Amino acid sequence: MAQSKPVKKIVLAYSGGLDTSVILTWLKDTYGCEVIAFTADVGQKEELSGLEEKGIKTGASKVYIQDLRLEFARDFIFPAIQGNALYEMRYLLGTSLARPLIAKAMVEVAEKEGADAFAHGATGKGNDQVRFELGVKSLAPEKTIIAPWRIWNFGGRSDLIEYAKSKGIPVPVTAEKPYSMDRNLMHISYEGGILEDPYREPNENMFLLTTSPEKAPDSPEYLEIDFQEGNCVAVNGKKLNPLEVMETLNTVAGKHGVGRVDIVENRLVGIKSRGVYETPGGTILFIAHRDLESITIDRDTQHHKDKLSIEFAELIYNGHWFSSRMKAVRAFITETQRYVTGTVKVKLYKGTCSVVGRKSSVSLYNPEMATFEKEELYNQKDAEGFINIYGLPAQETARLRKK
Repeated sequence: MAQSKPVKKIVLAYSGGLDTSVILTWLKDTYGCEVIAFTADVGQKEELSGLEEKGIKTGASKVYIQDLRLEFARDFIFPAIQGNALYEMRYLLGTSLARPLIAKAMVEVAEKEGADAFAHGATGKGNDQVRFELGVKSLAPEKTIIAPWRIWNFGGRSDLIEYAKSKGIPVPVTAEKPYSMDRNLMHISYEGGILEDPYREPNENMFLLTTSPEKAPDSPEYLEIDFQEGNCVAVNGKKLNPLEVMETLNTVAGKHGVGRVDIVENRLVGIKSRGVYETPGGTILFIAHRDLESITIDRDTQHHKDKLSIEFAELIYNGHWFSSRMKAVRAFITETQRYVTGTVKVKLYKGTCSVVGRKSSVSLYNPEMATFEKEELYNQKDAEGFINIYGLPAQETARLRKK
């Protein structure tokens, strides 16, 4: 069934694939109104080819294709790196980070075009439906949200293909891929199909961004990553903007097979899902940034930030980018980055990224304090009193329990 609230104009998150092409026509049939197709360029590369023509042929009144790559890197990827965002200790959140940006851009188009509704092609079993819709609810709460997969009568891909044939939708119907993909500047994700068997090793020819570690160069490559207030500003001394940083690091890390992860994650809706990810540049940034924090942030602040990073990652994964709670968490993270400035040297070799050096003009590391040789700044005798006080609760508990 369609939504009960009448709508006059819809902005559709459009990829040009079978699902959103069918959705575009279905929306026009069901609601009898104008549909504007919106595509965000967040680094899909060749996937954007021919989209405008395809959208118009399928019935869109207009097709927006916006280059959001720089904004994606600067305002979403870089803050995630600053916060050391890692969902369930392994996933660098490439897809999760793009969704709120797309929702934000769609809201801007809707306001410009006077649209009163949004639609997306996310299914009722995944996370993206939540991310898209929470973004819209946070930025345009008065708008109607249409999620076709939750309300139409199509049962699966075969139904969509029949509908496409009946409507003359210009979608090339080819053999179904053995998995689904999502690509952007941060990563490529693979899931579904043959990957639904969590014990099956992915085929090597699946990977697009990274060389197999076995076939990677036999000699390591070193990079110097420069940070200023927690953001990467240069690679090997060359100043780069956030988009250039991601493109440069994706290329060099991919060459060395860095950034592959194969995990089973817990979706927000409660389903366990196997995902395979390639996040080459993001992996380098995550490792280098966290290491620089080790010499530029004091112990207690760093420990608290490490705990908050778990919450930060969950907020991103669960679609709360624009929430009040996220704003508060990000304010804390931003404050911690004031002195995260310096250089980290990493070594790339056969699928690994290892930190081999770090330096900073505002480093808290004091070799005179850390040395095992004779020194004058630290009196080892002071440790006895400290341990006596620090260990008093444990000592007193043990003493009383023995009575």
